[in-house]
Amino acid sequence: MELISGNKLLDLTGKTAIVTGAVGIGYGISYRLAEAGAKVLVTGRNQEEIDKTVADLTDKGFKAKGIKADVSIEADVKKMVETAVSDFGGLDILVNNAGIYPSIPVHLMTLEDFDKVLTINLKGVFLCSKYASEQMIKQGKGGKIVNITSIDALHPSMVGLAHYDASKHGVWGFTKNLALELAPHKIWVNAVAPGGIATPGVQKMQSGMKMPAGVDMAKVLEAFMGKIPMHRMGEPDDIGKVVLFLASDMSSYMTGSQIVVDGGVLLS
Repeated sequence: MELISGNKLLDLTGKTAIVTGAVGIGYGISYRLAEAGAKVLVTGRNQEEIDKTVADLTDKGFKAKGIKADVSIEADVKKMVETAVSDFGGLDILVNNAGIYPSIPVHLMTLEDFDKVLTINLKGVFLCSKYASEQMIKQGKGGKIVNITSIDALHPSMVGLAHYDASKHGVWGFTKNLALELAPHKIWVNAVAPGGIATPGVQKMQSGMKMPAGVDMAKVLEAFMGKIPMHRMGEPDDIGKVVLFLASDMSSYMTGSQIVVDGGVLLS
């Protein structure tokens, strides 16, 4: 077996990546992949957020473009993959990061609330994986798919996220089965399960949470922080570095795995 030199293991030069979700964790992931030499297509539903991320990456000398796309809409996903191929010449890495997490207890949750979360968080992963893997198979060079799940795919973090937890358990199950299906094509499928990460989306979720009467949101968050052995929330870059590991040759013998990145919170 020929060993890849250490300075090449994290080199993504010549690779093209799609990262869904343009801000927060999506930015952290896009930055690390672009820094490693990948051409990155950033996607999202908010054009302003997409433009900001792309401008920041290109200002640093990285290769990045953006496209507005809703991962739950099949036509948008097809266009996303087509854009990666037409603008960058192919597709080697897909990171399914886009997701929503509105906090609503089940007794206050509507069918529309439940469907919306499952549609984006789970159906979106299916659609993106389907069309991205079809392109990778067509190219015949293998590829990497990284799904962003959550510690909630393993253990609930708080009341109000039942629909979110259902979606993330689903993504974890989907990851393992897709890994089996795509292994003959040398496409490795893995997942990253973040814990509490400080992002604009998390701040928005916390401020808009519908909590049952008598529940103090500040005390809920204080209790969550108290469970983190590292005594801090994670940063988007904490996830970006692990995704880079899975997207690179560093993870050459991994598929169907999930890496927990939570500061140790599940230990408690």
